[in-house]
Amino acid sequence: MSETTTAPVRRRSRLPFLAVFGPGLVVMLADTDVGSVITAAQSGVAWGYRLLLLQFILMPILYVVQELTVRLGIFTGKGHGELIRETFGASWAWLSAAGLTVAAIGALLTEFSGVAGVGELYGVPRGVSVGLAAIFLLIIALTGSYRRVERIAIALGLFEFVFFAIAYLAHPSLHEMAAQALNPALGNANYLYLVAANIGAVIMPWMIFYQQSAVADKKLIPADFRYARWDTAIGAVVTQLVMAAVLVAAAATIGAKNHQASLNSVGDIAHALTPFLGKTVGNLVFGIGVLGAALIAAIVASLALAWGLGEVAGYRRSLEDHPLQAKWFYGVYAFCLIAGALLVALVPNLVFLNIAVEVMNALLLPLVLGFLIALAVRALPAHIRLRGWYLWLTLFLATLTAGLGVYGGISGAGIF
Repeated sequence: MSETTTAPVRRRSRLPFLAVFGPGLVVMLADTDVGSVITAAQSGVAWGYRLLLLQFILMPILYVVQELTVRLGIFTGKGHGELIRETFGASWAWLSAAGLTVAAIGALLTEFSGVAGVGELYGVPRGVSVGLAAIFLLIIALTGSYRRVERIAIALGLFEFVFFAIAYLAHPSLHEMAAQALNPALGNANYLYLVAANIGAVIMPWMIFYQQSAVADKKLIPADFRYARWDTAIGAVVTQLVMAAVLVAAAATIGAKNHQASLNSVGDIAHALTPFLGKTVGNLVFGIGVLGAALIAAIVASLALAWGLGEVAGYRRSLEDHPLQAKWFYGVYAFCLIAGALLVALVPNLVFLNIAVEVMNALLLPLVLGFLIALAVRALPAHIRLRGWYLWLTLFLATLTAGLGVYGGISGAGIF
């Protein structure tokens, strides 16, 4: 987004949904990133199907959160950081940007660790695999078109659909699935820690910054709101079905034989699946799914950080701008990609971060959701402002989700 303060009018399409479609699906496919895949797999291994119901419960919560970002982006024409700065002041905006920075960096480390893991399955040195991934992602952004970046991101994210095939080939027991899904272990600290990780894997700070900024950069207008909500709803269902598929596959195979297995990396999961699904599925198909998840999430997290810092600092920030016109925007995007790739290439033992990053996202939820709801109450035009029963429902869901995420993360860490 450039220095504009209103959403520009654009030519209407004869197929309005297709014209609007994109930001919601992109951010949701990115939501199922490498850390999320590993979290879902570890959940299935450690607890069978007992965390499966949570994936479906999180669908409407995820939709409510991201629908607010759509609402704010369309009816204000501004990104998340810019709106916080204008509504609450620069100090609060920089606090929000600090949370975004921590979450985005953590996400990039997990994504590049995933890329390195896929490369290592085939003997490719991690420096080569992450270097090629970083170059590819830099070239995508330098195309100078939001719509082109969006199409490429969706194409990469669709590789995640292979997880449905993996779940089917695992031949899960429907009876066991139903019985365990309705039997949670809420009294167990390790279970609650994975609950927190799954919540953090679904609602991430960079998702909120990305979707609101993407809606504004795509120049969506109030007439697009209905279709943008459908875009978000479809994405929320798809991403949680992918998470469920990974959990089911891990529970039906590895979890059924060795629920003590520790899956800290892509390689761990692929090698553990090999005896059950065969080497082709365990390595090639699973690797394709993870690579798609890693690359789309790296695009979204990097752009979210570049957009978010630009909205707070005030520099030019649009994929429609030439790199020489928006040096800081493209510079931040390039710097975080290159730094993440170098760190993963030089420090191999980063796989432990995967689940920890998701728990960190859960611990940031009070800050993230607090700002989002406050903006929806104060910054929107009166006719579309969050109020009435929907406000109370949103507050209830946000409090429940953030509270459970923080409690689970702290309990699992042994603080109480």
